Amino acid sequence: MHISKTIFISYLFFTLSASSQQASKQEMRKLIDKDIKIAARQYKHLQQLLPKDRLPRSYDSVKNELITSGSEWWCSGFYPGTLWYLYEYTKDKSLQTEALRSTTLLEKEKNNTGTHDLGFMMGCSYGNANRLAPKPEYKEILLTSARSLATRFNSKVGCIRSWNSKTGDFIVIIDNMMNLELLFWATKVSGDSSFYKIAVTHANTTLKNHFRSDHSSYHVLNYDEQTGAVKEKKTAQGAANSSAWARGQAWGLYGYTATYRETKDLVYLEQAKNIADFILLNSNLPADGIPYWDFNAPNIPDALRDASAAAILASALLELSKYTEKSRADNYLRLAELILKTLSGPTYRAAPGTNGGFILKHCVGHLPAKSEVDVPLTYADYYFIEALIRYKNWYLK
Repeated sequence: MHISKTIFISYLFFTLSASSQQASKQEMRKLIDKDIKIAARQYKHLQQLLPKDRLPRSYDSVKNELITSGSEWWCSGFYPGTLWYLYEYTKDKSLQTEALRSTTLLEKEKNNTGTHDLGFMMGCSYGNANRLAPKPEYKEILLTSARSLATRFNSKVGCIRSWNSKTGDFIVIIDNMMNLELLFWATKVSGDSSFYKIAVTHANTTLKNHFRSDHSSYHVLNYDEQTGAVKEKKTAQGAANSSAWARGQAWGLYGYTATYRETKDLVYLEQAKNIADFILLNSNLPADGIPYWDFNAPNIPDALRDASAAAILASALLELSKYTEKSRADNYLRLAELILKTLSGPTYRAAPGTNGGFILKHCVGHLPAKSEVDVPLTYADYYFIEALIRYKNWYLK
């Protein structure tokens, strides 16, 4: 049955408000404690399945097979990053030991100039290591990583190159907003403003070209490498060139929220609020807060949900709620709470000893390519745990 957007929005906010009112701080504390306890058990199980020179990527439940990667894969930093978060919360030394071991597998990637994902790879691993157990060598590894990332910047285009492509093309994806934090950090610790300038230039160019009038974003833009002109606006992982791929909207929300945090430029805060409005007021956002893999998926309401997009949204909304007026902040917090409660239920959170050791189920990686569809993914786990810790640190004091 189709319901009008106005009715749906009213129902959604009533549901979120009721959910927030019923969830006391004590209930949320118990929920988070339980989630972290289960997550720690899961990652200890995952560790036992993992070859020592590999990093987890996903799990094939049909074949009962752990899917792994080398350190060069864009998701390589999420496993050690999640372990660092779990150690931060639990103080379990065995989790720290595995976090250290797996983090060191990524050291050679500091010199990798062939990827834009060094923010994910090195920030989640060495960034958390340096935050929780700082060492001079961690700082140098991260600074070298920032220098490697900066080599992909093109001043004519005003962006950091995402995917390598044929001569003349310059591909930029919305995901790339997530790698700017590494550059902001590098300026703060080194005093070299060039990293900061690259980050804000990329954010400005993306803001100008990547978004539609309703504040949804394209997944992929192709610029002319020589002139900086936009040649194409399209998708790779979304349902259509004109659609709003859910994880892409989450990357944009998180990226502009973080960019505001680092710059205090209200332009970026406004953009983050605009993206949040697109999500919260979208009639295709399910009442339980877990988005379909694409907000315009052709088979809604039977389309697959994406727990990874939900986890990223929850973490981003929690931070955005700190920077906005109370009426907006309350709505952001309600949706984040709802997402965390839904992800903590049996539909999405795996039972201990199952799911190959991953925490969350039902993620969608690249549906058009039939890759990593309805499976666990390391970045879903990472942002889920990050969101839980953020909620505890910011709202349960």
